[in-house]
Amino acid sequence: MTTTHAPREHPAKYTWAAGLMVFGAVMLSLVGILDIFRGIMAIAQDEVFVTTRNYVFAFDLTAWGWIHLVLGVVAVIVSFGLFQAATWARVAGVVIAGLVVIANFLSLPYFPVWSVVMIAMSGFIIWALCVARKEDVAPGGTPGGM
Repeated sequence: MTTTHAPREHPAKYTWAAGLMVFGAVMLSLVGILDIFRGIMAIAQDEVFVTTRNYVFAFDLTAWGWIHLVLGVVAVIVSFGLFQAATWARVAGVVIAGLVVIANFLSLPYFPVWSVVMIAMSGFIIWALCVARKEDVAPGGTPGGM
C-alpha cells in the first residue's frame, strides 16, 4: 500500500511573495504620489522645469503635467489593490509602472535627474510584481496570509 503525503506548505515562499507584493505596493504608491506632485507642479508653475528647444516629443508642460497627474492617481489606486494581492492589481501595476517609465523617458529633457530616479523606481516595481508567482502567495489571497 502506498502512502500519499500532503504537499508541504513553504512559509519562506509565502514570506518572500508577501514581502515583494508589499514592496511593490508601497513603491507604486510612492511613485504615484510623487507623480501627482510632479503633475501639479507642471500644471501650476511651468517655470519649475527646464525647457528644451527642438525636442521631438515636445508637448506643452501643462500637457505633461496632466499626463503625470493621471498616471499618479491611477498608480495610487492600483497600489490599494496590490495590498490585497489581487491579480488584476499586479497586472495593472506592471502596466502603470511601464507607462510611468515611458512618460518619464519622454519627459527626460524637462527634468532629467528626477526622470531617471522615477524610471529606476518603476523598474523595481515591475521586478517585484513579476517575481512573486501566484502560487507563492499564501492561501487566502492576501500577502503572507495576513
